[in-house]
Amino acid sequence: MPRRGPGNFHKRLTMKETFQIFGRLIGIMWKRYHWMILLASIAILTSAGAGVVGNVFIGRILVDEQISGILAGTKTFDDLARAIYVMIGIYGFGIICAYSYQVLVSVIGQGTQKIIRDQVFEHMQSLPLSYFDTRTHGDIMSIYTNDIDTLREMISRVFPTVVQSVVTMIVAFVAMLISSWVLTLVVLGFFFIILLSVGLVTKQSAKYFIGQQRALGATNGYIEEMIAGQKVIKVFNHEEESKKGFDELNEQLCVYTTKASSFSNILGPVTNNLSNIQYVILALIGGLGIAAGVPGLTAGIIISFLQLGRSFTMPVAQLANQVNMITMAMAGASRIFELVDEPSETDDGYVTLVNAEEGEDGTPREADHFTGRWAWKHPHAADSTITYTWLAGNITMDNVDFGYVKGKTVLHGVTLYAKPGQKVAFVGATGAGKTTITNLLNRFYDIEDGKIRFDNININKIKKQDLRRAMGMVLQETNLFTASVKDNIRYGNPDASDEDVIRAAQLANADGFIRMLPQGYDTILSGAGAGLSQGQRQLLSIARAACANPPVLVLDEATSSIDSRTEKLVQQGMDAIMRGRTVFVIAHRLSTIQNSDVIMVLERGVIIERGTHQQLLEQKGKYYELYTGGMMKEN
Repeated sequence: MPRRGPGNFHKRLTMKETFQIFGRLIGIMWKRYHWMILLASIAILTSAGAGVVGNVFIGRILVDEQISGILAGTKTFDDLARAIYVMIGIYGFGIICAYSYQVLVSVIGQGTQKIIRDQVFEHMQSLPLSYFDTRTHGDIMSIYTNDIDTLREMISRVFPTVVQSVVTMIVAFVAMLISSWVLTLVVLGFFFIILLSVGLVTKQSAKYFIGQQRALGATNGYIEEMIAGQKVIKVFNHEEESKKGFDELNEQLCVYTTKASSFSNILGPVTNNLSNIQYVILALIGGLGIAAGVPGLTAGIIISFLQLGRSFTMPVAQLANQVNMITMAMAGASRIFELVDEPSETDDGYVTLVNAEEGEDGTPREADHFTGRWAWKHPHAADSTITYTWLAGNITMDNVDFGYVKGKTVLHGVTLYAKPGQKVAFVGATGAGKTTITNLLNRFYDIEDGKIRFDNININKIKKQDLRRAMGMVLQETNLFTASVKDNIRYGNPDASDEDVIRAAQLANADGFIRMLPQGYDTILSGAGAGLSQGQRQLLSIARAACANPPVLVLDEATSSIDSRTEKLVQQGMDAIMRGRTVFVIAHRLSTIQNSDVIMVLERGVIIERGTHQQLLEQKGKYYELYTGGMMKEN
């Protein structure tokens, strides 16, 4: 099993990128929650101000005015009680404001998380298949879970903490200057020492927090891959290699997380001890100042100053911790916005497919009721007219070149045609280009050169949604969803009635086993059809294609997972489904190829032979070699 390299997980965002991401996030929040943001900001400012005012009140009012007044005989205990009530009111109001902004930011955080998750999922539906072919599903899932949750954490906890810390520092600094500029200089000295210490630590920790987020995505991707491949792992006794691969990724995650946490955990002890030293020095200098009779220094001012000094320096550590969280959130946000910024699948088609009926002159026209007949709708921009043409099912490929990666062509000059009612089979070794051709017919990928036409219409002119609606596919890999059997069958035709669903299941010969399920057609499937055999899942996929009733059908190894006995039953239904339709078949079994109207043999992206089964055998070429070699014989 291939090992994962360490990767560039610790790559840091530039300052410009960080501000751009931050601005986008603020824009998303402001658009929906601007009034809540304003109210929360006011509550945060008031809460921070109440804390600082309370500290000043204790020194100036309680100590210097009330307690000193009682000792001097100018104040009474009733005056002290009233002052205490005022102080309780100040702190109580601050508590109410703090509770209010916590509720508000919680709503903003959860709401923003939902908005972003909706945006990501909605945009993901518009992405081309090439995006998913180049990324692990677990890594994409990590965006929905870890990255978005980290953003929510930042919005709910970091934003209010940052705002409160900054406001507290500003108000505390002003209060200190008013109280004593000498002691303020002492606090500023310690502030710069703490700031320098914090800067050194966060500079190191930031890259590890980014690495932690990226390594977590890679680890999740690997886990998802291993879960999906458990059967293969066990069949080939690959458990130890799987564990080694996971250990490497898990070790990288552990290293990044440990280093990030280590640097982050240093901040608390460093700032706390520096703050304690500051506290002692302020008390010592203040006491000596009072003893020396420095004008303006009182016991109340010193008491207030000790608290104000902490209020000014301690937020530095809080801000530093938030910087680490912000770094993680920005790393997660960059991954989120990378997905959101991925170019959507382009569609410049204008020809659509409509349900049609026959007009008085025999030409098709759009029907207001379901007829089961289809027509192309051609809007003409030049004269604003609309033309309807019956859908026939002619498919042509003219000298088509294609490569998944630019500069690496996998199909070379492919030319073919298929007429309505014809069954065209593709054979060849793995990687010859069989499935690639069918992917191009649906425009899952766009060709580099040549033309593909559907009823003489360049498929680039047909809207992708309508093009794919006209082409039913039964893939080798079955994909069932958590829903009833009935809903899984009508997946490609939501308007299908229960009778249509049952008729499609009967065509595919799936009706028998479905009726034996606990609730029949209403049985809920989960875990991609867990509890069903591979053959039964494939039968449901075939029934789904039958229910969609497409004029063109693509069968990509559609019976590969069905035993020979079941295949005979399925083939009867498949013959009924294929009747009157253009059918493309990719298969190795003789029963699904031998009766084709034309068989095309591919080798390294080139069609080297074409003809009927008998014609190709008489040529004694590649097809004859494959056939007589047993590669296409049934077991």
